[in-house]
Amino acid sequence: MQERATVPRGRHAPPLEVRQTRQRGRLFAAAATVFARVGYADATAEAIAREAGMSKATFYEHFGNKEDCIVALFDAATELVLDAMREAAAREAAGDPQARVRTTLGAFLGTLAHFPNESQTLLVEIVGAGPRAMERRDRALEAVAQYIEELNAQDAERGVTPRLGPHDAFAIVGAVVELASRQIRTGVPGEIRELEPVVERLVLGLMAADTRP
Repeated sequence: MQERATVPRGRHAPPLEVRQTRQRGRLFAAAATVFARVGYADATAEAIAREAGMSKATFYEHFGNKEDCIVALFDAATELVLDAMREAAAREAAGDPQARVRTTLGAFLGTLAHFPNESQTLLVEIVGAGPRAMERRDRALEAVAQYIEELNAQDAERGVTPRLGPHDAFAIVGAVVELASRQIRTGVPGEIRELEPVVERLVLGLMAADTRP
């Protein structure tokens, strides 16, 4: 998620907090690369540090172990995706809710396409990273579903779309995540953006009918 940069040393070196932020960004990028290349199970702190061009000691200044690393990377990647979706939705805030769906989906899948290694961590490797990582994953899916519910509630109040049922938003998130995860794991379809019309039909289909119990 961040380009590797050389940090000046000596009296021209940036403040400690800036250096640590840059180091963390480089370690995130390196971890995503290593997780995508060998999988979480075979990744090591040493391999991540080497990929980042740092010492193993520097890795442990930021993370207690590789589980801490993948959880922190997952949190950062989740926020990146949510930010992209929020920005896209804001551009269509007063417009057609169907246009907002298309724009938001485009932002979601476009972000995954732009950051393939981070996307693999976000959607695939996190599943095998232990109970704490899975709890983080569940929380992230719930956050995205809650965001979809909030947008739908605003549109329903304006009378431009039916109100989704209590589980519809999570069903949308689950379907999109599984479709994207399958594409990352298998390469089907060839490009992740090819999922846009499929997901669009799914979401707009739910929006086309009153789903209240």
